[in-house]
Amino acid sequence: MSPSPQQPSRTTNPPRVVFPNEISSEDSLKMDFAQESIFAFPPNRDTLGGTSYFIVRNESNILIDCPSLDQTNQDFLAAHGGVDWLFLTHRGAIGKTAEFQQIFECKVLIQEQEAYLLPGLTVTTFSQEFIIDPETQVIWTPGHSPGSSCLYYSEFGGILFSGRHLLPNQQGQPVLLRTAKTFHWPRQIKSLRLLLERFTPETLEYICPGANTGFLRGKRAIDGAYQHLASLDLQALLRLQPLL
Repeated sequence: MSPSPQQPSRTTNPPRVVFPNEISSEDSLKMDFAQESIFAFPPNRDTLGGTSYFIVRNESNILIDCPSLDQTNQDFLAAHGGVDWLFLTHRGAIGKTAEFQQIFECKVLIQEQEAYLLPGLTVTTFSQEFIIDPETQVIWTPGHSPGSSCLYYSEFGGILFSGRHLLPNQQGQPVLLRTAKTFHWPRQIKSLRLLLERFTPETLEYICPGANTGFLRGKRAIDGAYQHLASLDLQALLRLQPLL
């Protein structure tokens, strides 16, 4: 569906290819839509520098969190077949969800505890998990916020789109980020423990974080994801004092 007339915000750089990484950004506009691909958008000021992702495939196109609502991004999404699902990893990623739903007539998916932040919109909610299709599911990982959730995509060795539940540190390694606004730190640690029980090194190869992507220093995702997470000392993290 062609985007409706808007007053778009400033133009950004086009999204870049994350997977498969052998396709250049210049080639992405000419690629065969039958090719499954994943793109990352530039950080969005509307979501405090959040990074959004776009999974393009035959079954359904999934936008993970809101990118900037500018003409560059609107044209890109339309050229790649539009948006079927918009999944929001947490309340801070809502951005201009209402406008994206109006333009692309997409389904909006959000954990039930944060759906009240989208009054007047038609949304799909879930409690613990939601299966979009055999390759794609969303998982409730509370802690960063009450409804913080991740999306798991089983292709390319297994990718976890972690929102702000897991973010890279300055060394580019995935960590739990504790701030004064963290909703529930022990629950966030428990959410990570459950992810470790759910996956294996063979099923979780990559993490695509929802922010701090500058710390990846040009890398397109965090590889060796499961091993990095398994090396975290969760007991030591649990002993950390609360931030004021």
